[in-house]
Amino acid sequence: MLGIWAVIGIVGVLGLATLNLPPIDTLKIPKRPPSIEIVGLDGRALATRGEMHGANVTIRELPSYLPRAFVAIEDRRFYSHFGIDPIGLARALTANAMRRGVTQGGSTITQQLAKNLFLTQDRTLWRKLQEVVLALWLERKFSKDEILALYLNRVYFGAGAYGVDAAAQRYFGRPAKLVTLAQAAMLAGLVRSPSRLAPSRNPNGAEMRGQTVLMAMVDVGAITEAMAKGALAQPARAIKASGTGTVNYVADWIMDVLNDLVGLVEQDIVVETSIDPALQTAAETVLVDELNQKGAKFDVEQGAIVAMTPDGAVRALVGGKNYAASQYNRAVAAKRQPGSAFKPFVYLTAIERGLGPDTVREDKPIVIKGWKPENYSREYFGPVTLTQALAMSLNTVSVRLTQEFGPAAVARTAHRLGIASKLEANASLGLGTSEVSVMELVSAYAPFANGGDAIAPHVIERVRTLTGKPLYVHVPQHFGRIVEPQHIAAMNYMMRETLRIGTAQKAQLPGWQAAGKTGTSQDFRDAWFVGYTSQLVTGVWLGNDDSSPTRKATGGGLPVDIWSRFMRVAHQGVPVANLPGQSSPTFALFGPSATGAAATGATGAPRPPASIGDMRSQDLPPPQRPNNSLDGWLLDLFGGRR
Repeated sequence: MLGIWAVIGIVGVLGLATLNLPPIDTLKIPKRPPSIEIVGLDGRALATRGEMHGANVTIRELPSYLPRAFVAIEDRRFYSHFGIDPIGLARALTANAMRRGVTQGGSTITQQLAKNLFLTQDRTLWRKLQEVVLALWLERKFSKDEILALYLNRVYFGAGAYGVDAAAQRYFGRPAKLVTLAQAAMLAGLVRSPSRLAPSRNPNGAEMRGQTVLMAMVDVGAITEAMAKGALAQPARAIKASGTGTVNYVADWIMDVLNDLVGLVEQDIVVETSIDPALQTAAETVLVDELNQKGAKFDVEQGAIVAMTPDGAVRALVGGKNYAASQYNRAVAAKRQPGSAFKPFVYLTAIERGLGPDTVREDKPIVIKGWKPENYSREYFGPVTLTQALAMSLNTVSVRLTQEFGPAAVARTAHRLGIASKLEANASLGLGTSEVSVMELVSAYAPFANGGDAIAPHVIERVRTLTGKPLYVHVPQHFGRIVEPQHIAAMNYMMRETLRIGTAQKAQLPGWQAAGKTGTSQDFRDAWFVGYTSQLVTGVWLGNDDSSPTRKATGGGLPVDIWSRFMRVAHQGVPVANLPGQSSPTFALFGPSATGAAATGATGAPRPPASIGDMRSQDLPPPQRPNNSLDGWLLDLFGGRR
C-alpha cells in the first residue's frame, strides 16, 4: 500500500511540475542565438560577438575518447538509464535534505540538456522536477547518441564558448574532431564550473580537473592506463585568445554599424574586415608600451590610434589602453579638442583663396574683442611665410587667417574634408577649440594623402553566412574630388615641412615622404599627431578621460613617438611612393627649401628660436624662396607672392 501511494505521489508531483510547461508534444529544440565571427584582412579570427558557437558535430565525427570523457565524468550510467539516474538522484536528494537546500544536482546528461534548452538556472526543487519531466521527454524523442550530440553542441565551456567545437577552437585553436586526449579531458572537466576552470584564466585548475577526468576514464574502461599516462605526459595548453585585447574596440564598433548593413542577424555570420592583424597588434603594442613607460611622467592615462588607407579602409583601431578596464571607445565615440591639428583646414582655406606656401603674414600680438591668443612660446617673430607658420604652429597667424577669410569658411572646409561634428564658427576655431573624434580627424586628413578625393571610412568589407552566402559586400565609392591637385601639392609641401623643420621632426620616416600636424589643446588636456604617407593615414590622441590637464604633454612629444614607432612597422617591406604633388613639376613651385636652395627671398623673416609651437625645435631655418625670374613668375601666377 505504501508503495502504491508513493507511486501515486510521484506521478502527482510530476504532473504538477508540468503545469507551467507548454504541452510536451509542442516542445521543440530552440534555436541557439546567432554567433558573429569577426575576421581580419588575412581571414584569421579577431573576435566573436553574440555567443561563440562552433560547428554542430555528430558523435561519429568526433574522436571516440571525446564523448567518452564527458560520459565518464558527468554521467557514467548514461547509456543504461532512461533519462534519470535513480542512484545519483537518491544520493542528491539525501544530501539536499540533510543540508536543507539544493547542494547537489544528481543530474544526468539528459537532465543537463533539458535545463540548458528549456529552463532557467534556478536551483529550486520545483525547477528540478520540471527538469525530470523534460528529461523523460527527451529520452523518448531522441536516441542516446543524438542526446549526447545535442548536449555537446549546446553546453557552456566558459569564455563565451558554447558547444564543444567552439570550445576547442577557443582554447586550442583547432576543431573538436582534432583534439588530443589531454585536450578532450580538459574540455570535459570544464562543464562543472566553466567560469572558474576556463584554461584562459585558470590554467592550473583546468589541468588538474583534466587529470581527474583521465582517471575517471580509466576507471570506467574508456581508455587504458597507458593512454592516460601518455596524455599526462603531454598536458593540454590553452592558446592565447585572439580578440581579448584592444581589437575588441573594433568589434564593438562593427556591432554598432552591422545592423544598418544587414539588418537583424538571425543566423551565424562571418564579418570580413579591413583590419590588418599585424598592424592592429603593432598599434596596441606601441600605445600600451609608451603609456606604461612615459604615461606617469606626463600624467597621461589614455590614448587612441586610428590608421586607415588613403581611400578610407581602416587597418588598425585602438580605442583605449586596456579594453578589460574600460570599453569606452576613444577612437570613435570620444570628442576632444584637436588644438593645432585643426590648423591644416585653416591653411587650406587660405591656399584655396589665392595664398601660397611662401605668402607672408605677420606673427605679432592680436586682440579680438578682448581675447588675446598667444604662441606656445609667448614669442613673436614678425613676418613669416605660411609654411613656416604652419610648421612651427604659430597661433597668431592661424587666428589672422581665420579672421581674414572668416570662421565660417574654415568650418566649411573642415566639413568638406570629413569633419562631421558641429564646429563653432568663432575666432578661436582655427586653434582647434571645437571637439572632434580621432576617426573624424584622420578621415579629414585622408584627402591630403590620396590627391584630394573625398572618402568615407569603413571597416566592414564583406558579411557572409557560414555557407558563404554574401549578405553585404563593400563597394568602393567615388565621392569625387574635393580639393584641387595644386592645392593638395601646396598643403603636402607645407605639412612635410612640419616634419622637416617644425614641431614633428621626430616623425620623419627614412626613405618615405611623410607629412602631418601636431596638436595640443588648452592647458595640455589633449595631445595629438596626425600624419600620413601615400600608403597610410594615422592619428594618435593622448589625454585623460576626465579632461584633466596632463603634465605638459604636447603633440610633438609622446604622440609623435607613438606614431613613428607604429608607422615604421607599418611601412616595412612596402614599396616607396611619393605623396600627391610632391614629384610633379608643380611641387617645385612650393618646395625650394626642401631641395636645399640657398636663396632667402625678400621676406625678411628671422630665424625663429628653438622653442616654438607644440615642441622645441633645435633648428628652424628661415623660409627660402626662388630668386630666378621663371620661378618668381610662376609663383606670381599661382598666388605665391600675395
